Amino acid sequence: MPPLISSIFIVSPRSKMKKKPEKLYNCLTADEAKALLEQENFKRKTISFYKYFLINEPKTMRDDIYKRLSALGVFGRVYLAHEGINAQISVPEHNFIAMRDYLYSFPPLDGIRLNIAVDDDGKSFWVLKVKVRGKIVADGITDPSFSMENLGAYVNAEEFNKLTEDPETVLIDMRNHYEYEIGHFENAIEIPSETFREQLPMAVEMMKDKKDKNIIMYCTGGIRCEKASAWMLHKGFKNVYHLEGGIINYANKVNENGLPNRFIGKNFVFDGRLGEQISTTIISKCHQCGNPADTHVNCTNEGCHLLFIQCEQCKADFDGCCSNECQDIMQIPAQERKLLRSGINSGAKVFNKSKTELKPKKPL
Repeated sequence: MPPLISSIFIVSPRSKMKKKPEKLYNCLTADEAKALLEQENFKRKTISFYKYFLINEPKTMRDDIYKRLSALGVFGRVYLAHEGINAQISVPEHNFIAMRDYLYSFPPLDGIRLNIAVDDDGKSFWVLKVKVRGKIVADGITDPSFSMENLGAYVNAEEFNKLTEDPETVLIDMRNHYEYEIGHFENAIEIPSETFREQLPMAVEMMKDKKDKNIIMYCTGGIRCEKASAWMLHKGFKNVYHLEGGIINYANKVNENGLPNRFIGKNFVFDGRLGEQISTTIISKCHQCGNPADTHVNCTNEGCHLLFIQCEQCKADFDGCCSNECQDIMQIPAQERKLLRSGINSGAKVFNKSKTELKPKKPL
């Protein structure tokens, strides 16, 4: 009779199973993540920050940031590049200090300004994404002699208000056309484009006869206007300023210090909120009926996903869609809609008045 074979196996060092690699990325679907967010019983803070500084190994820093922020329940987007960091995140209030202390543990980030959202519902993000990119803000600059070391001067909220009282001061909005449409500072000049990389050469061309004037640049949180100020100086402009912390920090400082608010309307933000109210004035119109409105939405038809402004009445009339065509598509079974949008990239479609082919249609 053959001997019984033991069910106990001795694993030699050479045959040890390899440890599974740690998953340093989100594994949930958007619906799963949103469902978990709805179940939370604590408050969150939406925060943005950025810093231009040299990162020798962004991939290593990326993995460390993902592990630490994920452990603290942080959601949002963090972009890293050799030129620095750019982040918009949602942090559980009870972990805010721990998150801040972790950021401050990096010497270049010690004491970094954290812009806290003005109008926050705590649902700005529902997953954490930390990515390495070529640049933290796409600028299209290929000039090897350009450097971020020579920046325009910061101005705080009080200094900004004083400088903009001077009619000779030139105020430039360095945001996209759809951001400017729903809110901007009084007398601000729009650089009408859809991307920052388009704006930089346009700003130089539009301001070429104003090289000796005081020029103030602003954006949402400061990252774009800081780079734009350096680019304008690089192109021979003399007196260039940029608003410290952008519109978000300005709005907070105005409220804290009782200063006059020179911003009119709503501030567009690149998260689930799509906007935060800075003043009660509505300066934009519904893209479907033309009535006053300043709420950006994405078309409910996933195959379209157009970003546009829609009032409450048109939202009801169109079922959240941008047109009759999209409304009809939403009546088709979900599986058929999925086949229709297969292979279509609809993530960057933004309503632009100059592009009539994207215009939402009025009800028939």
